[in-house]
Order: sequence, then C-alpha cells, then structure tokens
Amino acid sequence: MRSIRFGIAICLLLCSGLAICQPSSREAGIADVVKHPPGAYVEVNGAKLWYESEGTGDPLVLIAGGPGAPHDIFHPFFSRLADRHRVIYFDAFGRGKSARAKSLNDYSFDRDVEDLEGLRKALGLRKWAVLGFSYGGMVAQAYALKYPGMVDQLILADTLFSAEMWQASNDNCNYELQNQFPEIWAKVQQLRGMGLRSSAKEHQKVYDIPVGLLYFHDASLAEKLPKETFYIDPRCVLCDRW
Repeated sequence: MRSIRFGIAICLLLCSGLAICQPSSREAGIADVVKHPPGAYVEVNGAKLWYESEGTGDPLVLIAGGPGAPHDIFHPFFSRLADRHRVIYFDAFGRGKSARAKSLNDYSFDRDVEDLEGLRKALGLRKWAVLGFSYGGMVAQAYALKYPGMVDQLILADTLFSAEMWQASNDNCNYELQNQFPEIWAKVQQLRGMGLRSSAKEHQKVYDIPVGLLYFHDASLAEKLPKETFYIDPRCVLCDRW
C-alpha cells in the first residue's frame, strides 16, 4: 500500500509540474507524440464519452481539471501505475474527444458527477479509486459524497474544498499580480472601477501573464530540491509547489 501511495504521489508531482510550470502539451506542439493507451467510446447519459485504459489491478479513474481540460494532461505520467492498477482516463462531456452539447444548458457540475457514475457502470466496475485534479477534485468530492459506496480511495490534487479556500486563492493571485505586474494591476483596477467583472473580454485581454509566476517564490526552498532520480521541474520547488 505504501508503494502504491508513493507511486501516485510521484505521478501527481510530475503532472502538477506540467500543468503549472510548463506549457500544455498542445501549446508545446507535442500532443501528437504522446503515446495513448487503447481507447473507445461508451454511451453515458445519452452521450458518447471517450475513455482510455491501461494496466490491470484495482481501477483508478483520473478526472481532469478546467473545467474544460481533456484527459491528456495525465499522459504519460500515470502509465507508471499500470503495473498495479487499471488506470482509466476519460474526456468528460464536452471535452476532448467526447460528444458536445447541443445547448449550453446541458453543461453542468451535476452532470459531470452523474457522468462519472455512468462511466463506472458502463465499464462494469464495482468500485474504484477516484483522483481529481484541480476542478476535477471538486467533481471527485461531490461524487464521493453522493456515491460513497463506489469510492475505494479518494485522492485530491491542487483543488479546493470550500468557497473560503477559493477566495483565499484568489486573494493570493491578486497579491502576486499587484507585486509582480504593477502595470497590469493598474489596468485591472481601472476596469474594476468601471464595474467590469473578471469574465468581461476586457479583463481577459489584460490578464495575459505567465500563470506560474503567480506562485510564491522563496529561494531558500532550493534546499527542498529532491535527490531522487525522477524528474521534478526545479521551478515548481522554488515556487513552493512541491
């Protein structure tokens, strides 16, 4: 059990490093060279969802973040667990290779939760370990609360569990933005003074900054750089993300 937990922890570290400290595989132009395990479509709640599966053993399903991210953020990192788990990747409704909604009203948080349960049934699994990354962690928590008997283990990574935690994260982003990009902060304050919300197009144009630089930097954290042979981006450590 300890080795399994260590393996999952290493995969999460690598996955987090990709998501936070590096451009996505699509942005880096390497999406086509990522090796995908065998996949297929399954019918879930009236829509076709794409899933991929590799390995044998206790099933582990991975829920991507976003909302909107496809499953490929987990490749190739979680393949190292395929020797002890059946690792299941999937694109939620409206993401990746899965079906799109005919109406925006068809997209909802509740549907993401129900589709996860629908996927379990479609794959004929009695129960599984559930890992949620970022937004996926919120779906994982809601799923575990509604279907506790179907969850063998619940693993949460880079996610939140309350509105207070979400606000604290936003406050930290605002603090770092003000200190690291004062010229952009001034523009943001001007837009806020005009009554524009952060969802406005004007705000989206202003927030053209490297997200990784919003995380706290402390050079003394260099002492925490791992001595193990597996790869960890040192920027993640220095930003206190490891």
